[in-house]
Parts: sequence; C-alpha cells; structure tokens
Amino acid sequence: MNRHIARTLAVSAAAALTLSLAACGGGNEKAADGKGGIAGEVVTDGSSTVQPLTAAAGELFAEENPDVNVSVATSGTGGGFEKFCAGETDISNASREIKTDEDKEAPACEANGIAYTGLRVATDALTVVVSKDNDFIKCLTIDELKKLWEPAAEKKVTTWNQVNAKFPNEKIELYGPGTDSGTFDYFTKEINGEEGASRSDYNASEDDNVLVNGVEGSANALGYFGYTYFEENSDKLKAVEIDGGEGCVAPSVETAQDGSYVPLSRPLFIYVSNDAYAKKKQVAAFVDYYVSSDDDIAAAAKFIPLSEEQKTELTDEHAKLKG
Repeated sequence: MNRHIARTLAVSAAAALTLSLAACGGGNEKAADGKGGIAGEVVTDGSSTVQPLTAAAGELFAEENPDVNVSVATSGTGGGFEKFCAGETDISNASREIKTDEDKEAPACEANGIAYTGLRVATDALTVVVSKDNDFIKCLTIDELKKLWEPAAEKKVTTWNQVNAKFPNEKIELYGPGTDSGTFDYFTKEINGEEGASRSDYNASEDDNVLVNGVEGSANALGYFGYTYFEENSDKLKAVEIDGGEGCVAPSVETAQDGSYVPLSRPLFIYVSNDAYAKKKQVAAFVDYYVSSDDDIAAAAKFIPLSEEQKTELTDEHAKLKG
C-alpha cells in the first residue's frame, strides 16, 4: 500500500466510498486470514478524520478478500453516532469518545438496544495550518487561538493585528470543520474551554479537502483539521507550532506520542456494534483484521500509530468484544 492509495481514499468525504473486501473461513480468525468464502456488507460512517484510516484498512483487507463490500461514509463523528445508535451502521468512525450525557449519543444507543465496544485505533495531532504564502505565523499560543475562535470573536476579531500586534493589519480568513465533526468538538473544548463554543463566522465544511483548498488559496487564511490531511498536503500548507505553556511545539508522530504536543494530540476510535460483530461474519473478520494489522494500516494511511501501552489496551478491548 502506497501513499497514493491513502490520498485517493481520502478525497471522497461527502459520499459513501464502497470498497471490495472479503473475509475467509469458518471462524473469525480464519475469516481474517482470507481462507474462506464470507460475503456481505460492512457499513461504516462518521469522522472524516478517521475515514482515511478505515478506508486504508479496507484497501489492505481487500488484497486477499474481494467479496465483502465495506462502505466508508463521512457525516462527521456526531452524524455517524446518530446513524450508529439508530442501528443503521456496523461501525462508527470517531475522532472523540461517544457522548454519555443525558439525551446524547450513548443514551440513544441504549434506548435502541445498541451495545457497542469502542476501540482506540490511532492517535491524531490536530493540526492548525496556514498557507505556504503566509510569512507571519510560525507559532500560536492557546490564548491567541482562543482570541481567534471563541464566540466573543465573532464579527469583532477580523484582522490579524487584533490577535497579535506584530501581525499585519490584514483580514482574517478562517476555515474549520462543521458542528457535526468530532474535530470541532475536540478543538472547541480544548481551546475555548467548552465543547461547541465557537465563532460561527468562518468557512465550515465536513470535507477536510475543502478546508485544505480554502487555506491554500490565501496568505491570510488559517484552518484546522487532522494531521493526516496536513501530511497529504504539506506541499501546499504549513503547520503552525502550538505553545501550550511549555514553548512552541510542532505536530508530529513523536510529539503526539510523547505528549508534548498539547493540547491538540488526541485519540481516534472505531465503535463496533456488538450485535453486528456477533452475527455478521464479515464485520467480525474486518474488525479482527483492523486490530491485528493496526500498525500496517496506520502506516498506509499516514496516521500516528499507537504506543506499545495503547496497543495492549486495544488488544484487551478487542478480546472483550470477541468474548
């Protein structure tokens, strides 16, 4: 699997992406090894950040398993959980944990009899980006990011010198994920102190490629999205270093894993329907493969792999799912 495949799979964020996969053999382990004849559907939806990872998992799995159709749609983490808890999908891709508050996602799953298992499959360094043509932003503090994105900034903080007096008196152009995105939820909580609290006068999209194109097109633009989309477009964009209180730190595999890239390193998940895993051999085979090949999948999709401790936790949670 090469980088071109991962990039190709990431392009379609608004529609379902259908991949050919097949599992194998009588039990889950044989099915994951590609020696049987399992066929059917595996339906996934959710985070556009996690989509390339699950799509890459499907592409790798398809090399030996051509008879199972896996769809990878991107309605955002929140939109994905809504479908998952309604029983419409087998797996929900998520860039945050499921919400457990009253009238939120977990209660909806419980009300509909959807039991699930959350599996952490990778790490992300949520990345703030500017155009290659931007020559005045190298690092931003949390306070500066908050000044840019907090609700109070709406229609008031409109030029860059309002954020930092050393910046030019140029109009600010902001790009970010929509409100159904787990990336939006995580960023607003960590930067603005409250999940969902954000100015609304920015260019919003659930399609990260739209955000890439928007930021690339203007020297005065800034946006944020998952690290993979930055890596895939590092020839067009610059990553902004973040000062979380201990100095400026750039997003990278190393800084996300060692915890120094704060507060924007975060876990990424797939949520698996326990019933789908137990009753659909193709779902079990795909999930088993996802877990057993997690390092290869992360490498193929240019994601930050799990640490050894996190891999142990993944194996333990998977064992519970298998029963």
